[in-house]
Amino acid sequence: MARPTYDVRDRTVLITGAARGIGAETARRLAARGANLALVGLEPDLLDQLSGELGDRAVSWEADVRDAAAVGRAVDGAVERFGGIDIVMANAGIAPPVGTVAAGDPEAFERVIDVNLLGVWRTVRATLPHVRARRGYVLCIASMAAAIHGPLMASYNVAKAGVEALADSLRPELAGDGVDVGCAYFGFIDTDMVRDAFAESPTQRLRAQAPAALTRPLPVAAAAQGLERGIERRARRIIVPRSAIPILFGGRLFQSLFDAGARRAGIGEIVRDVESGQA
Repeated sequence: MARPTYDVRDRTVLITGAARGIGAETARRLAARGANLALVGLEPDLLDQLSGELGDRAVSWEADVRDAAAVGRAVDGAVERFGGIDIVMANAGIAPPVGTVAAGDPEAFERVIDVNLLGVWRTVRATLPHVRARRGYVLCIASMAAAIHGPLMASYNVAKAGVEALADSLRPELAGDGVDVGCAYFGFIDTDMVRDAFAESPTQRLRAQAPAALTRPLPVAAAAQGLERGIERRARRIIVPRSAIPILFGGRLFQSLFDAGARRAGIGEIVRDVESGQA
């Protein structure tokens, strides 16, 4: 039997990384359905512009997800403004610098983990008392990188696999409270972050050997539509594009195929070029 639709009208949704990309587009879609939006991010001008576009139902707060106190203040502000939080979408993330584990910048590696994994944890932890009180929905934004771990982006792979593990661990912890937990997986979405990543030559060389379902950029609207539908179903997993479903659930097989593709792309030479600064 199909699950009843979770009506977002008059419910409050807190979204991190809301200033642009899939965060902003999902906010627009949910606002059109009558939701209240608590927009959290690092670009106050863009956040103010978006909240102005969405009207009285949207308010924005500047906060870095690496700063637990700042996240807490944004959550407190959202609760004060709207009376509670029904849905949290932990979406804030950054792209990894291309580099190897051996020679990459340690600070850059740790920053990706801090934002993309620990930032999700901080966001979820700060909102949980309020989401629990309303028997709501937690949505953690991962990536197909949670299942397929390509070379030269270990920090991103680690972070996104950790986000999936966090969601899987949290789900049974909250089941008794009537709270559902979802995890979203995307291939490449046509965002500023992805365009920057594709501009680097080692990424271009590896991309040619990867499955098209992972590397063909999809419009931001496609990702936001998938998130909108997933929120309405309180879905356990949201996968965009749908053609990536076999890759997600056949991760070990596709990891082997991906590794073979990397070898065909000359990964050994690419690694040497990256570590020597020639890439």
